[in-house]
Amino acid sequence: MKFSKLMHVTSVIVGFAGVITFIGALLGGGDNLVAGVTKIDALLCAGILILIATWLQLATIHHMMLEKRGEIV
Repeated sequence: MKFSKLMHVTSVIVGFAGVITFIGALLGGGDNLVAGVTKIDALLCAGILILIATWLQLATIHHMMLEKRGEIV
């Protein structure tokens, strides 16, 4: 498996985790706790996970362009 494919799969998994965390934080209970942390912490974690997934996608695109040119072995 190429490294860019692995990066893409990792990005998709992290993105799904961010979306699930975001939805869980929005639909969380009335006690302002989501999986043992406060709602604001869960929302911040979801935002960070989505940013990580976006950054991984950009890195994957860059890596694929370098593979296409033959600059990465």
